[in-house]
Amino acid sequence: MTKALLLIDIQNGFCPGGNLPVAEGDAVMPVANRLMASGAYDLIVASQDWHPANHGSFASQHPGKKPFDMGELSGQPQVMWPDHCVQETADADFHPDLDTTRIHFVQRKGENPLVDSYSAFRDNDKAALTGLAEWLKNKDVTELDIMGLATDYCVKFSVLDAVDMLPGVKVRLIEDGCRGIDPEGVKDAMNAMRAAGVEIVDSSRIGF
Repeated sequence: MTKALLLIDIQNGFCPGGNLPVAEGDAVMPVANRLMASGAYDLIVASQDWHPANHGSFASQHPGKKPFDMGELSGQPQVMWPDHCVQETADADFHPDLDTTRIHFVQRKGENPLVDSYSAFRDNDKAALTGLAEWLKNKDVTELDIMGLATDYCVKFSVLDAVDMLPGVKVRLIEDGCRGIDPEGVKDAMNAMRAAGVEIVDSSRIGF
């Protein structure tokens, strides 16, 4: 059995002080570091939002739109976000408290300005794959634990895609290793993940 931990977008941009901060986003750092150091995992993978400066999900690219307005991108309903995690900026860097020396592979996403990519596995229109599913299959991963930011967006989409694209792999969500944007959105996300057969666990159950 090969066990992997997938860290979703634990970047400056999604932590306090970033351009799209998640409340208490930095509180996931101790959980991530503890799990990486625990010896419970054979592989550590991290996704990284990596947007071009002209990304179509940014409100700044749509005259008359302001952050958090609704719009459309690639035929999908789209939240118009503040500019965030722009390539080669500090906002896109992993949080400095995250022990990146333990990460085996980084999957960048959101590079196509014409479509957003919440999931670490594919774009929101499901037309383009990132390659992460194939990478995990090639490593014979049988169990995948997922945590990170934000519960109701990139974590949820990554978890649901993992279930869909990695048949036979046991997928679990580490609840205390996640933080979300909207309480109702988090509630809906948790329900959707449970309905997909995902086990919800606490990090205290893992490797200690």
